[in-house]
Amino acid sequence: MRRITSITALIMVSGLLVFGCQDYPEGPSVSLVPKADRVGNDWKVGEALDNGTNVTADYSRYELDLTPGGTATLTAQYTLLGMAYDFVTDGTWVFVSDEKKISFDFANDQADGVYEILKLETNDMWLKEDGGTLELHFVQR
Repeated sequence: MRRITSITALIMVSGLLVFGCQDYPEGPSVSLVPKADRVGNDWKVGEALDNGTNVTADYSRYELDLTPGGTATLTAQYTLLGMAYDFVTDGTWVFVSDEKKISFDFANDQADGVYEILKLETNDMWLKEDGGTLELHFVQR
């Protein structure tokens, strides 16, 4: 009986790995950490692509602080006509479309957006602008 139970457990675990629990195109295949806990992190842009072109330099000073409870803070520094500007806005985030996408609602509406989740790991979160060409690869700060 014990041997049958062990075999059954092994088949179930193998089935999960083979048939996958992969929710996102870039992974992970399986995670025991809840999705909201993986989103909750202090992020910075590690790589930014616009229609496949590397535009990371344009996003090198963008930081996104998210909590598992749904609060968000976006901090950005940018230069315009030789003047440096700081941009900070607070807001919220929620999963949408069966947790395949994430929606941001900030006090500054220009920062609002919906993004397809391509990858969601504890130290990596890849987002693609919904209906757009911008892809942001966030890494833990």
